[in-house]
Amino acid sequence: MNIKDDEKLEMTPSSGNVFADLQIPEADKYLAKVKLAFQINTILQQKGLKQKAAAKVLKIDQPKVSALNCGRLDDFSIERLIGFLNKLDRDVEIIVKQKETHRKTHGHLSVGFA
Repeated sequence: MNIKDDEKLEMTPSSGNVFADLQIPEADKYLAKVKLAFQINTILQQKGLKQKAAAKVLKIDQPKVSALNCGRLDDFSIERLIGFLNKLDRDVEIIVKQKETHRKTHGHLSVGFA
């Protein structure tokens, strides 16, 4: 793409959640699922597990591992993704706290890793 000197691209800073930026309902949930799936895929890669072996560890079939690996997450609940992390020898902690006072909307869901 060539941009002429007199043409300017308009950029909007990200909120940190592409789903929210695209005004997708339940954006926090989608971002949480992506972060959990990314962590699962990272662990599988670090362990050197191919999809068939990963399926055995996670107790799912290989096409589901492929979907997880490709980010097709509609068939995976947050609870199921957490279960996969447990099967990969990871502890998962859920922390509930008062929402930040500057937020004008309801509380939100976030995922972080130690």
